Amino acid sequence: MEHKELMRLACEAREKAYAPYSHFAVGAALLTKDGKVYTGCNIENAAYSPTNCAERTAFFKAVSEGEREFAAIAVTGGPAGKAPAEKCTPCGVCRQVMAEFCGDDFLILLGNAETLTIHSLGDLLPHSFSL
Repeated sequence: MEHKELMRLACEAREKAYAPYSHFAVGAALLTKDGKVYTGCNIENAAYSPTNCAERTAFFKAVSEGEREFAAIAVTGGPAGKAPAEKCTPCGVCRQVMAEFCGDDFLILLGNAETLTIHSLGDLLPHSFSL
C-alpha cells in the first residue's frame, strides 16, 4: 500500500474521533505485513485515564483479530474542526505499545493528506522497555 493511501485512511479515521474534552482529534491507520489495514481514533472519557489514543485503538483492534505482524502506521491529528497538523507524534504509551509488537524498523508516518514524514520506531523510541 502506498504511504499516501495509508495517511488518507488515517485522515478518514480522525473524523470519527470522540474528543469532547481536549478537542484534539487523532486518527491512525495500521498496516499489517499481509496488507490489511486497521483504523482507530482517539476516544476520550471524562475520567481521562480510560481515554484511548488512536494508535492504541488501531493496534488493539488488530491484535484482537489475531494480527501480530505489522509494517507501518499513519498518524494524523490536530485541533478538531481544523485541518490536521503537519506532525502529530504518538505519545509515549503508544510508542511502547508499538514496541510490544514491532521492531525498531517499524515505520511511523506522520502528517496529513498533503505532507508526510516517515520515521522508524527506533528513532522515536530509542531504548524501549522490553523483556
